[in-house]
Amino acid sequence: MITVGVEEEYLLLDPETGLPVPRADAVRAAAGLDPVSEEDEVQAELLQAQVEIATPVCTELDEVGGHLLRLRHAIGSAAERIGCRAALTGTAPVKPAEPVPVTPKARYLEMRCQARRLVDEQLINGMHVHAGVQDREMGVEVLNRIRVWLPALLAMSVNSPLWEGRDTGFASWRTLVYGRWAVSGPPPVFAGVGDYDRRVARLVDSGVISDAGQLYWQARLSEKYPTVEIRCTDVQLRADDAVMFAGLVRALVATAVQDAKSGAPLPDCPQELLQAATWQAARYGLSGPLVGCEGGRHSARDAVGLLMRHLRPALDEAGDSREVTALVHRLLRDGAPADRQRRAMAEGGLPALIELITTQSTAP
Repeated sequence: MITVGVEEEYLLLDPETGLPVPRADAVRAAAGLDPVSEEDEVQAELLQAQVEIATPVCTELDEVGGHLLRLRHAIGSAAERIGCRAALTGTAPVKPAEPVPVTPKARYLEMRCQARRLVDEQLINGMHVHAGVQDREMGVEVLNRIRVWLPALLAMSVNSPLWEGRDTGFASWRTLVYGRWAVSGPPPVFAGVGDYDRRVARLVDSGVISDAGQLYWQARLSEKYPTVEIRCTDVQLRADDAVMFAGLVRALVATAVQDAKSGAPLPDCPQELLQAATWQAARYGLSGPLVGCEGGRHSARDAVGLLMRHLRPALDEAGDSREVTALVHRLLRDGAPADRQRRAMAEGGLPALIELITTQSTAP
């Protein structure tokens, strides 16, 4: 059984104005006093208006869901105690007039010196799923095989349509903001782990990135853990949707491992088409066409159907089929979180939007 762990990033907002507030230290301290959270599960992020949580390593999706509910409740309760709210949105819907202070860590301060405007606008929140792959050579095989499916995952996860108080026209504006960094977007194909390591070393030696942590590919080998880390998804409104993505990612990695062991050929998708598919997924989410690896156009629903057929054996083997399939069907029926954000903004303005993105943390 492939293990999974989930990291989520939350924004701290003023409950009246929706503006990001630099209260991360106070929220982390308050959450740390709560007996339901451990110190290493609540972490600092780049900007002081953000908090990151990390679940323990899990073998069952029920574990993932339990930890996410526990940690979301701890952060949400801590934020309310100090007068702000934790928001489950991929972008800050309203930007402050002055930049949010950077968390005073050497690495973050260096990033601000390197790319001030990018850091100032890094008010974005993602969800990262770590899937256990002990062997790094196999990890690179997995990266080469899952990259073609990342646009479909992105389209399902979109939760960041608003920026500076306006609709961007994109379902995942976070993807566009993140894509401005030097090394970002879909990962390339690697000849093996030696090729991966050499290319990463060259990037670091170039000085354009400070370390491997600045590899902002949508999937990469983790530098901390024996895992493949999938980073393409926006943070989710609902905890069970985050569980759905944990199950999908685990099945995607398990399928890639099995295909590698059986000698199945690598999926053929040129980097430029994969980049175009990523842009299209960020633009439309589940509401428009997606670009296929052959260059054709497919409905997002057809793309999700192809993904589910690809993953069915692995979902069955893990015992996750029923739960994940039901959640995918609900997503297709109700629409992606970006659609819900747009409806809230249209029907009730900023107050309704704030209510939506700050009260879904413990939704069943």
